[in-house]
Amino acid sequence: MDKSTRRAKFEGVWNVIHDELLAHLKACGMPAEAQEWYSENLHYNVPGGKLNRGMSVVDTVEILKGRPLTDEEYLQVAVLGWGVELLQAFFLVTDDLMDSSITRRGQPCWYRVPKIGLVAVNDAFMLEGAIYHLLKRHFKKEPYYVDLLELFHEISYQTEIGQLIDLITAPEDAVDLSKFSLQKHSMIVVYKTAFYSFYLPVALAMLFCCVPTLYTPPNSASAVAPYEVAKSILIPLGEYFQIQDDFLDFAGVPAQIGKVGTDIIDNKCSWCINTALSLTSYAQ
Repeated sequence: MDKSTRRAKFEGVWNVIHDELLAHLKACGMPAEAQEWYSENLHYNVPGGKLNRGMSVVDTVEILKGRPLTDEEYLQVAVLGWGVELLQAFFLVTDDLMDSSITRRGQPCWYRVPKIGLVAVNDAFMLEGAIYHLLKRHFKKEPYYVDLLELFHEISYQTEIGQLIDLITAPEDAVDLSKFSLQKHSMIVVYKTAFYSFYLPVALAMLFCCVPTLYTPPNSASAVAPYEVAKSILIPLGEYFQIQDDFLDFAGVPAQIGKVGTDIIDNKCSWCINTALSLTSYAQ
C-alpha cells in the first residue's frame, strides 16, 4: 500500500472519530452552537498536518504483528494514532498562543480566527479531553487500558516540562545567550519533542501488541526491558530530527522547507546558535 493510500485509509477513521465525539456532545444535551464550534475546532486543528505520528502507530503494530491488520484491529490502532494527533493539536494550539504565532500549516493560528480569541484555551483542553474519552470508549475492557492512560499522561507532562524550559530559556523579547548551551538544547528537544513525537507512537503500538515490560528471549538467561530499549533508540532519533530541522531553518530556502526560517529572529535556543556558541568566545 503506497503512502497516499495509507493516509487516505487513516483519514477515513478520523471521520468516524469526529462523528463519535460530536455524538457524545449531542447526547449530553449540548446546544447546536456548541456542537458546531467543537466540530470546527476538531477539523481546523487535528487532521491538517503530515500525520506521521499517528500513522506510525499503525505501521509499528503491523511490523510487530508481521501481518496486515483486520478491520477491527485497524480501527482500534487508528484511534490510538489519532490520539497522538489530538495531543499534537492540543500542544500546537497552546504553543501558538504562548508564542503569539501568526500562521500554522499555511492558515491563521486557531486563536487568530475571527471570534475565537482566548476561547482557544478551552478549545485546546477539549482536544486533550477527547483523547481520554476515546480511550475509555474503545479500550476500557482491555488489560492495558490503565497503561494507555498513564502513558498519555506521562508524555503530556514531559512535553509541558520541555515547553517550560524552552519558554524561560529563550523568550523572544529578552535575548540572554548565557542561558544557552548544547546541553540545554538537548533537554528542550528531548522533553518538548522526542518523547511525544517518536517514543509515544511506538510505545502505544507495543502496548496494543501486549509487549511486556520485561522479556527474556529464548535460550537466554538475561531479561531485557523492551520499552527502555525502544526509548534508547527513539529519543536520540528525535534529537537528530530536531537538529536537522534547526539546520534547515537556518540554511534551507523557502522552496525547500516551505517557509522562511525565523529561529534567529525569534531568539530560539536552536542547535545552530548553540553550536556557534560552543566554538566561539562570548565576545565573538
